[in-house]
Amino acid sequence: MSIKKKYIGDLFLAARFFIAFGACIVLLILSFFFPVLSQLSVITLLLFAVLVFFDYLFLFIVSKAPAARRITAERFSNGDENKIELQVKNTMPFTVNMEIVDELPVQFQKRDWVLTHRFKPQEQKNIIYILRPVERGEYHFGRILLYVKSLLGFLIRRHAIPAQQSIGVYPSFMQLRKYELLSQTTIQSEYGNKRMRKIGHSMEFEQIKDYVQGDDIRSINWKATSRKGSLMVNNYTDEKSQQVYCIIDKGRLMKMPFAGLTLLDYAINSTLVLSSVCLQKQDRVGVMTFANKMGSLAAAESKPVQRENILQLLYNQDTAFLESDYEMLYMQIRSKIKNRSLLVLFTNFESLSGLRRQLPYLRSIAKHHLLMVVFFENTELHQLSKLNAENIEEIYIKTIAEKFEFEKRLIVKELQKHGILSILTAPDKLTINAVNKYLELKARRAL
Repeated sequence: MSIKKKYIGDLFLAARFFIAFGACIVLLILSFFFPVLSQLSVITLLLFAVLVFFDYLFLFIVSKAPAARRITAERFSNGDENKIELQVKNTMPFTVNMEIVDELPVQFQKRDWVLTHRFKPQEQKNIIYILRPVERGEYHFGRILLYVKSLLGFLIRRHAIPAQQSIGVYPSFMQLRKYELLSQTTIQSEYGNKRMRKIGHSMEFEQIKDYVQGDDIRSINWKATSRKGSLMVNNYTDEKSQQVYCIIDKGRLMKMPFAGLTLLDYAINSTLVLSSVCLQKQDRVGVMTFANKMGSLAAAESKPVQRENILQLLYNQDTAFLESDYEMLYMQIRSKIKNRSLLVLFTNFESLSGLRRQLPYLRSIAKHHLLMVVFFENTELHQLSKLNAENIEEIYIKTIAEKFEFEKRLIVKELQKHGILSILTAPDKLTINAVNKYLELKARRAL
């Protein structure tokens, strides 16, 4: 490091310097009109120069560079609050004030991020702050900048701590912990539990056991009972290894934003959670993406490593700004998915006419698989439809909003008329509704 850079390049003048220097100038000017102030103005200027000299001495000669490092997770969860910790230590033998600037990734667009702390001699502080990314991809952190002031506060010295770091932002894996309990046999919701009555017996035999009060008498195994001389019943377990595919539409309608995230990101986060629940239920789960052409494909598997495979597949998915090709999707499903499966299609339809253009292909898919179409409410239109109209313009806006809302409900009816399951949901309720529906179908043995 050059002498100029070391002793001058990182030097900044604080606001207190300009205030004090301005006061000295005012005294000097007044001394021309009031000679009695001339000696006081000179003494004040000399005292100011001495204090600035000592401040420089403390910051650049006596002091040592403070230490700082950033502690983060190896990956961030998209759409969730991620904690970052800064460990900062004052290595100087005197108390200082620090302004701490962490050079955040450009995706956050935060140019005024600064933290101010006072450090005693040799004191270390662990500073925690929160970041909420809303885009998947690679995020690059820069240096940690420490702007140090002594208690005199006339000068500032900048210390640039190398802390360049790249963090991958993945689909919301934090939601996996939130929805772990959804793998139970009851259907969970945000307002309580709802029991789903199972219809009939599972066809997967587990064992023969002694009869206890409460067992279904229709499960009594009479041959085993006659051999042992006491009642024995067949015990069944839920059918496993059913096949589930999450199909994500990456067309232009999935670019619509909600609370900072696109509909595509909500679909990806929901797919990750739903895949985890399917694996816990020991079903085989796969993922397929499409837009105007075929995207990525992860064949259905039930191995534990499948969750990580799906996470890596979803990491780089992006929206295409073209109309999605459902005819191509139908051909790919017929070609790639041979066995009857539950297909969860995450897409969006804004009008009934938009659905009817794609309905023939959806009906063709539903002939060979159990198809569930998941699409989104327009929450802004919903808010507009609830406003109290007070003039002609507001009446017009409210009427149009209600018309589009009504069309969304007609889309649900149209799909049901052709035997296609559907979920119309707000983006923030997508995950809970999708998982609930899957568990309901599982309990009903619909697949």
